[in-house]
Amino acid sequence: MPQFPPGQTLLIDADDTLWENNVYFERAIAAFIGYLNHHAYTAAEVRKALNAVERETILAHGYGLSSFTRSLVTCFERLSPEPVTEEKAQRIRGLAHAIAGQEIELLPGVAATLAELAERHHLILMTKGDHAEQADKLARSGLAPHFAAVEIVQEKDPPTYRKVIARHELTPHSSWMIGNSPKSDINPALAAGLHAVFLFHKDTWVLEHAEIDPAPAGQQLIELDSFARLCAIF
Repeated sequence: MPQFPPGQTLLIDADDTLWENNVYFERAIAAFIGYLNHHAYTAAEVRKALNAVERETILAHGYGLSSFTRSLVTCFERLSPEPVTEEKAQRIRGLAHAIAGQEIELLPGVAATLAELAERHHLILMTKGDHAEQADKLARSGLAPHFAAVEIVQEKDPPTYRKVIARHELTPHSSWMIGNSPKSDINPALAAGLHAVFLFHKDTWVLEHAEIDPAPAGQQLIELDSFARLCAIF
């Protein structure tokens, strides 16, 4: 029997919670490091530089493939010992653009689990990133019918969660955020008064890593290693 009764509201993350995402970016980054082939910096140092550029780009341009592409080109320009030609810039953009053509690969058990959860609970997709990109991935995933609402936000921070709580008139004691990112899914949701379920994913983006905060008094934090196990909880 599920641990919690029917009628819960489950806010569910998308990338690396419902379908694979970051693994494609990691492949592009590996190809980028190989193409740069820097003789003064190790691969780890190039990656560290790229992480710093991505943080800058996100602040100015948000998340999404366009932002990632910009970060690759900027990082290449900063580290390349030679001027970056348009041909090289186009090659770098191509590494990023290849991600857009990836098929949606649902994580194990997602389709069946969502269908079962939707019969007992109120499901809301809550993801951050470029609106058109995220909406397209949801449409291609075939999962949209399971969700009563969709929230595509620019950032997942406590104020954003509070706005979503207010917009959907959620009751905190029966509302949960479910996702793989401590930084975006778990810690800010707990800070906003929600319960949370952390779903471990081995390829979670490094910029989403963070220590998981303890649940405040009266709130619950559950950690699971697979999406399918949600049915035993809800």
